Amino acid sequence: MDTAQFNADGWEQLAPGVARRRLPFLDVTIGLVVGDDGVLLIDTGSTIAEGAQLRLQVLELTGRPVTHIALTHGHFDHVFGTAAFAGVRVYGERSLDGYLEREQHALGEDAVKQGVDPGPASEAADVLVRPDQLVDDACELDLGGGRTALLFHPGAGHTTHDLAVFVPGTPGVLFCGDLVEESGEPLAGTDAAPAAWPATLDRLLALGGETALYVPGHGAVVDARFVRAQRDALTARFAPS
Repeated sequence: MDTAQFNADGWEQLAPGVARRRLPFLDVTIGLVVGDDGVLLIDTGSTIAEGAQLRLQVLELTGRPVTHIALTHGHFDHVFGTAAFAGVRVYGERSLDGYLEREQHALGEDAVKQGVDPGPASEAADVLVRPDQLVDDACELDLGGGRTALLFHPGAGHTTHDLAVFVPGTPGVLFCGDLVEESGEPLAGTDAAPAAWPATLDRLLALGGETALYVPGHGAVVDARFVRAQRDALTARFAPS
């Protein structure tokens, strides 16, 4: 993987074999982890067209197709591009499967409210891909060449089915999904678990420690100090009155 090529295509290299891209629409973060045998994509964007663009970019950047996808949670801007990746193993926290089944068409309606054209939103909802690899607590992927990625459910917070991805190394990189947000205040919709959220961030911090790069679902890469500050803000925000 060529660092200059990553930068030219809008990808930011975070560590050897680990990169991310901030998509223009909604500033959604997409993660990429490359081993000798496998290529893991973290989230897939808001439309099938975005997913197809990501698929081609990864092939151009790495010379290999995506082999694994990890979905950090079920909101449309993180899952609607998955249908562009035929035959790829799709990982999600166990309860994500039921969530996507129940909310399939509501997600399409939400996408339109957030600015996705009705046609692409309806198309993505109709062919929504549910995970075929369900993660209870944690699952370690061996991508070859000593490259591993730990997929784990740190607890409820932004949703009840949040999944984070930790890539050990120097530095370690922790993809947090929307459990952490940098470009705005963390969003707590009807499927959030506000009371549990601060403790879930503590579990992220326990794994990543002081030296990891923490990659939010939206916004710039942050450090442990930022995550602690966001935890404290969430504690105060959702404290019982």
